Amino acid sequence: MPARHPAGHGVPAPHAARMWNYWMGGRDNYASDRAAGDAVAGVYPGIVAMAKQSRRFLIRTVRHAARAGVRQFLDIGTGLPTAQNTHQIAQGVAPESRVVYVDNDDLVLAHARALMAATSPEGRTAFLQADYHDPVRIFAEAARVLDFSEPVAVMFMGVLGYEADHGAVRSIVRRTMAAAPSGSLLVLWDGTATCEAVVRGGRRLVEAGGAPYHLRTPEQLADYFTGLEMLDPGLVPLPRWRPDEGDADEPVDAYGAVARKIFRG
Repeated sequence: MPARHPAGHGVPAPHAARMWNYWMGGRDNYASDRAAGDAVAGVYPGIVAMAKQSRRFLIRTVRHAARAGVRQFLDIGTGLPTAQNTHQIAQGVAPESRVVYVDNDDLVLAHARALMAATSPEGRTAFLQADYHDPVRIFAEAARVLDFSEPVAVMFMGVLGYEADHGAVRSIVRRTMAAAPSGSLLVLWDGTATCEAVVRGGRRLVEAGGAPYHLRTPEQLADYFTGLEMLDPGLVPLPRWRPDEGDADEPVDAYGAVARKIFRG
């Protein structure tokens, strides 16, 4: 959910969603996105593995939630659609699953129209243009599709670093989960400042014209799960969250976890 930057002279500025699409091997990007993406990869080659492992993490966590009986998914800060999106994974397990994608970006909204056309006949897929700083509005509008008397998987997939303030992010996550019913899941991953190269990559991103992204420590990410019941194996590097047979255990500077909101009487 980054701010957009005008490029001038009719040339689109590097855009976070398109750059991520490029790193994942997609085709919805421009030369400016590829140039900025290559500039980041030049100092931090691990960004490509991070992008691809983030999709593997999404696939495994959504599949787990659906197999565990969750039939509702609120994907906040979804970015551009690519292969194996949330609704495709969830409805592949349970065709009746309902998915609401949330993003504040006009570009993502334009691509979302095609995304919503591919939903299963039994399920429902919708897109909400909103900002994750406003969970009250998100839940009010998502209630047109989702039944918040039943559990929902709330997803923040590599997007919270667009907010610079750690305390503000913690508030966003806690207010969002406070609105979710008991039994809901928090599915979250983010980039971590766990090596000097990834920090240099963040600086190069800004130098190349991209929106700044604020890396956290694993301890800061763990703070977002306070008060929730963490599922095994806890907060771990993305490739180590319940890998499928054949998944590569390559090092990435990104951690993720799934946790359940439980009723405390």
